Amino acid sequence: MEEYTTRLKSREEIAERTIAFHLEKPPGFDFRPGQFVDLTLLDPPETDSQGTVRTFTLASAPYENELVVATRIRQSAFKRVLATLPPGTPLRLEGPMGSFLVHKNPARAAVFLAGGIGITPFRSILRHAVREGFPHPVYLFYSNRHPEDAAFLKEMDDLAASHSQFLFIPTMTEMERSQLSWNGERRFIDRDLLAQHFCDLKGPIFYAAGPPAMVAAMRDLLIRNDVSEGDIHTEEFGGY
Repeated sequence: MEEYTTRLKSREEIAERTIAFHLEKPPGFDFRPGQFVDLTLLDPPETDSQGTVRTFTLASAPYENELVVATRIRQSAFKRVLATLPPGTPLRLEGPMGSFLVHKNPARAAVFLAGGIGITPFRSILRHAVREGFPHPVYLFYSNRHPEDAAFLKEMDDLAASHSQFLFIPTMTEMERSQLSWNGERRFIDRDLLAQHFCDLKGPIFYAAGPPAMVAAMRDLLIRNDVSEGDIHTEEFGGY
């Protein structure tokens, strides 16, 4: 595994309690969409028992000249420090790692099941697909509590509006807590929601990313509907 030095370029709030961090792309650093890296704080002003290293999926595409990671901000020392670092601060980067990569068979649709910040690998994959062309139909089911919570929501809407091979199905499960209007789905991702788009769930290949409980529920749902385990790929975002 390669080790690099990067620097924080900027950060932006992309949803409630969610920040995207823009990092310099080190010379020679190459990755595939869907992979992740380890970021290490160098000489942070505070630490705790969870340490100075965190794993982040890259939300940017390989062709871009910067790296983007995004996270919910929690009350750990790492997150507090990261959220207040001045631009130009160096960080250690290790990677890329991971095999959460999309299949190449154009005859089989790719179905992405994202919960919360689990959207990040799919953003990388989709931005790459826009540049390279969609080899197969892509469906993104994206579950959040409410729109304020949903990182990259408008970007995904815009991508779907301009690419016929990409269908975006966002759903909000706690709209009673929202100050915004919502005309889309309001349920958890379930068999009935998937069945609106697929006559046979054994046709596509599925990719689920998000909190561990959500990922486990998606795997169980698919297996109960006779999807082969070999056609289910998962990435858990624990403790974000």
